Amino acid sequence: MKTVAIIQARTGSTRLPSKVLQDLVGRTVLARVIDRVKRFQMIDDLIVATSTDQSDDAIVDESDRNGLDTFRGSEADVLDRFVGATDYTNADVIVRLTADCPLLDAGVSDSIISLFLEADGAADYASNKIPQSFPRGLDTEVFSRDALAKAAREARQQYERVHVTAYMYRHPERFNLLSVTSEEDRADWRWTIDTPDDLEFVREIYRRLDANGNFGWLDVVALLDDAPELMWINSHVRQKEIEAG
Repeated sequence: MKTVAIIQARTGSTRLPSKVLQDLVGRTVLARVIDRVKRFQMIDDLIVATSTDQSDDAIVDESDRNGLDTFRGSEADVLDRFVGATDYTNADVIVRLTADCPLLDAGVSDSIISLFLEADGAADYASNKIPQSFPRGLDTEVFSRDALAKAAREARQQYERVHVTAYMYRHPERFNLLSVTSEEDRADWRWTIDTPDDLEFVREIYRRLDANGNFGWLDVVALLDDAPELMWINSHVRQKEIEAG
């Protein structure tokens, strides 16, 4: 069983253009995400999946600088892009991550991957986002190659093609789902980057904890417990509805 982490990345974000190439205390957001995913113990390979659009040449260049291979596929049909990346890497188990989450925690992600693998085929999909209880920005989704192929065959709505896994977790009658939750509900904590204020929040975390990124999610929790005013930086930002694409 080959487990491959696929980092989904693009430059065409609307609320913060080229957000994954923005500076985050001396390195790009994408580079920070790559660094954090390289710490995972439960993956066999790692790749960045971007689009064939010319604007995403910069994603390929940045991935190269950080020692990662890149798969390029459809810009709009991200589900199909993941199928291509899965075939390219010959993955049996796919770990879906997004390049706008530079606070990903290896311990959290590895625990989700481990639970999926321990299910030994009894689960098609596992994540810590159904229901959401971890801070948004630690999202890790794990699914089988067969589940991905089924979703690619059956998903018809545009948002299901854009969001890759939406068809899986919105059709529990078609897939066996495994949910991973935290002891405390922190679903209202926003640690992902979609706006300039999100970026400033994460920059402040890196400045205060470690510019090299040597910290885990519980270190961030402890910092926010001591300095809750930091959460006001981006507390007003609302997540887009999934149907918005």
